[in-house]
Amino acid sequence: MRELSLNVLDIAQNSIVANATLVTVTVTEAEGMLTIAIGDNGCGMTAEQLERIRDPFYTTRTTRRVGMGIPLFRMAAEMAGGTLTIHSEVGVGTTVTASFQLGHIDRMPLGDIVGTMETLIQLNPTIDFLYRHTVNGKSFELDTRSLREVLGDVPLSEPDILEWINGSLTEGIQELGSIA
Repeated sequence: MRELSLNVLDIAQNSIVANATLVTVTVTEAEGMLTIAIGDNGCGMTAEQLERIRDPFYTTRTTRRVGMGIPLFRMAAEMAGGTLTIHSEVGVGTTVTASFQLGHIDRMPLGDIVGTMETLIQLNPTIDFLYRHTVNGKSFELDTRSLREVLGDVPLSEPDILEWINGSLTEGIQELGSIA
């Protein structure tokens, strides 16, 4: 993968497959580190699944025999002087957290996180997404639960709504002065 937002898309897709109703994506830039956490309230994983999840030849999917998402995200983090951790509890959900040294020469760019979030929202109309981006203590947040309260029966996949979501994410991240 050429940008970290594609890893976010892949991990969020795992959350969707795990029957999550809420997926949280948190991007934090502070003290020379970039941290990306993707959390969900899906079915969670057993201790055995957690142990095997780092193996690229293990996957819970029936459509293919390999699962490269977690191993590639872990490799990207470690190549940039960071780490990857996974916390999961059956019936509660899973959180995957990767950290990267911001100034490391091998750190991939965050990439099109706005497009990633817009795509996730558009293609998953029954799932809520919370996106939080923090740069040195200043934060921006977009929560589809709040949008649904305001919009009522208007679906988030409406072109005008998606355009507003894109603009809001873009402006919010730019105002933070993100360097990722």
